[in-house]
Amino acid sequence: MIPVAAFANREVAVFGLARSGLASARALAAGGARVLAWDDSAEKRAAAEAAGVATTDFNTRGWGGLAALVLSPGVPLTHPEPHRLVNLARATGVPIIGDIELFARAVNDAPANARAKVIGVTGTNGKSTTTALIGHILAEAGKDVRIGGNIGQAVLDLAPPHGGAYYVLELSSYQLDLTHTLRCDVAVWLNLSPDHLERHGDMDGYIAAKKRIFRNQQGDDVAVIGVDDEVSADMCTEAMAAGGASVAPISARLALSRGYCAIGEKIFDATGPRAEAIADLAGAPALKGRHNAQNAAAAVAAVRALKIDPRTIARALETFPGLPHRLESAGEIAGVRFINDSKATNADAAAQALAVYPRVHWIAGGVAKAGGIEGLARFFPRIARAYLIGAAAAHFEETIGDRAPVAQCGDVERAVQAAFAAARGEEAPIVLFSPACASFDQFSDFEARGDAFKAAVARLAAREAKAATAERTG
Repeated sequence: MIPVAAFANREVAVFGLARSGLASARALAAGGARVLAWDDSAEKRAAAEAAGVATTDFNTRGWGGLAALVLSPGVPLTHPEPHRLVNLARATGVPIIGDIELFARAVNDAPANARAKVIGVTGTNGKSTTTALIGHILAEAGKDVRIGGNIGQAVLDLAPPHGGAYYVLELSSYQLDLTHTLRCDVAVWLNLSPDHLERHGDMDGYIAAKKRIFRNQQGDDVAVIGVDDEVSADMCTEAMAAGGASVAPISARLALSRGYCAIGEKIFDATGPRAEAIADLAGAPALKGRHNAQNAAAAVAAVRALKIDPRTIARALETFPGLPHRLESAGEIAGVRFINDSKATNADAAAQALAVYPRVHWIAGGVAKAGGIEGLARFFPRIARAYLIGAAAAHFEETIGDRAPVAQCGDVERAVQAAFAAARGEEAPIVLFSPACASFDQFSDFEARGDAFKAAVARLAAREAKAATAERTG
């Protein structure tokens, strides 16, 4: 745990008692704050009490004297409308912050010569893989690395900082919205496409939240910025013009004269007099596809900014195990390979997966994001059949039209069975679960959705094995 002493001997309200809220309450208490913790959910309050975090209903007391409101990232800050406690905090002049801001204050309290390194990663797609990959490379280089934020552990549950520590943090737009003083030694901006617009109001709000990752960088810091989409390319140009942190552009589409780029399966360092190939993804099975080439280029740029040796980087790329729910193998049955890409919660993420395979049986659906799957039309010829589930199923069928066969399946279990029945007997068939949607119509999150897919595949495998045994002995 990281104690936060910035509010010692003062009262701080913590609202939202899931993972980050509980960690915030414990870290503030360890730093000497008087913590008032609350959640609207009786179940969450009971779980907090069981975990040793006392709760206090600060809805019923005056807010005079409160030093801050620490808000769970999932609580609406501005759109579709601010939560009632956000309005109350603003009306009474109480600062609204999040757990990443508490972490920033703990790091900022250290003397300059004992300050931990902070590497922040944001973007619409690829954040988790890039964060984990940077952490993996640093660990392979022998560094004391901690990975958290929007991935893995809550940031304040990580080990306390010291001068030799490296914190690699996945930072969502929700978290950045609540962060003011975080300084990233290396800030990584991967890409940007429409997402979470209901939370930020519009693209301008979404972009503004993401840009906060750069706000406290100084001249000896590095901003790693993808240039493969228009918004990000503009962001890179803006950052270069502004001065301040050094800017390292990255691309998986362009041969850059400056920065880091992936061409084919090789990653080139173009920061010197001439471009040099410093890594080859041909031997990195967990980093297939152009999207992972961009993730790898970003990770290479980040760790090169931290002076990691290219040979160490090349070895680490090959041993990176990948992450669950990102082009994860879910098994093979009778020659049919099942791929779990449940993390594809929008069309752009699904496009990255569809680009990897020349022909797929595609399981998709859930709660559609803005634009639906119109942007995937170029991949429809690759789809042997689409197996649609969830709330978006009817709309997706209309979008696909007569450009690919469609089966309405309703849920994951039936989709897996239907896809297997159709794919069986084909040459090297792939069943790709890449929903292009949020999961909240049928599942709590993309992890639960991916686990359901893997469980359905496992049940199907068991039935097929039982049938094969019965046939042999019958």
